[in-house]
Amino acid sequence: MSATFDTVGAMTETAKKVLLAAPRGYCAGVDRAVETVEKALEKYGAPIYVRKQIVHNRFVVESLAERGVIFVEEASEAPEGAHLVFSAHGIAPSVRKEAQERKQLTLDATCPLVTKVHKEAQRFERDGYQILLVGHEGHEEVEGTAGEAPDVTHLVDGLEGVDKLPDFLHEEKLIWLSQTTLSVDETIQIVNKLRERFPHLENPPSDDICYATQNRQESVKAIAPKCDLMIVVGSENSSNSKRLVEVALEAGSKTSHLVDFASEIDEAWLEGVNTVGVTCGASVPELLVREVLEFLDERGYNDVEQVTTSTETITFSLPRELRPARTAR
Repeated sequence: MSATFDTVGAMTETAKKVLLAAPRGYCAGVDRAVETVEKALEKYGAPIYVRKQIVHNRFVVESLAERGVIFVEEASEAPEGAHLVFSAHGIAPSVRKEAQERKQLTLDATCPLVTKVHKEAQRFERDGYQILLVGHEGHEEVEGTAGEAPDVTHLVDGLEGVDKLPDFLHEEKLIWLSQTTLSVDETIQIVNKLRERFPHLENPPSDDICYATQNRQESVKAIAPKCDLMIVVGSENSSNSKRLVEVALEAGSKTSHLVDFASEIDEAWLEGVNTVGVTCGASVPELLVREVLEFLDERGYNDVEQVTTSTETITFSLPRELRPARTAR
C-alpha cells in the first residue's frame, strides 16, 4: 500500500492494483505453428528441423529445443531428406524451392493470415501493380512477402520510408500491403503519408494487420490511461510485442517495459506505482504472464482485474500431413 492524504489531512492507503488485458497471448496462428512442431515431434520423432524461430518467443524456442527441435537459419543447414518446418512468419518461394531440391520433407506452419498477404502480392503482381509493402526491414514476414513479387515490391519502413520511394508515374498502378503485426495507428499514419505523395494509391481488398494484433493493441489502449506502469511480456524480436509497449505509452501509461520473464522486472520500476497493467504479445504462453502476476502479488499487488475488450474464437487447421486420419464410415 502507498500512503496518501485525504482532504482533512488523515493518512489513507491506496490499494495496489493490476489491470490484466484481455485478449492477450497466443493467437490462432501461433497456436497452429507451435502445435505443428509438437505434432511433428510426436509423429516423426526428433530431430525436427525448423527454419528460423517457429515464433518470436525465447521461452517457446528454448522449450522446443529441449525436446529435440533444431533451429536453423536456412534450409541448407538441415540435412537432405530431413523433416523441416517453415515458421509462422512465412517464406519466399526461393526457400521452398531450396528445400525441394534437398528433398526435405516440409511442413508449412505459416500463419494463414500471412499466406493471405502472400496471395495478394502474387495477384497484384499479375495485375501489373507496383506494391508498397509497409513493414520493418529484415523482418522474416516482410522478406517472405517481398519474395513473392520481388521485382515490383518496395519496402516502406516507417514514415521516413515514404520519402525513399521512387517517383511513380500517375499511370502506374499502386497498391499498399502491410506486415500483419504492425501498430494499427502507425500503419494508418504511413498510409496517409503515402496517399499524400501518391493520390492514386489503392487500398488492398481487406486489412492486412491481423485480428489478434489489433485486438491486443485495443486491449492495451483500454487500460493504459489508468496505469502507472505497463509490463508487456514478450521477446525483443517480437514485432507485435514491441508495438504493445509503444501503444501503451501513446495511450497514456506513464511507463512501459518489455520483459521475457518475471525475473527481468526491475524492482525500481514499482516505486510509487499503484496500478500496473499487464499484457503479452501474440507468441507468449500464458504461463509467463502468470509468473509476472505471482511476482507482483508477492509485492503487494493483490487486486487483479481482467479487462476484456473482445473475445476471440478463430482457430486454424494443422497442415494436412499432421491432421488426424479420417475413419471410414
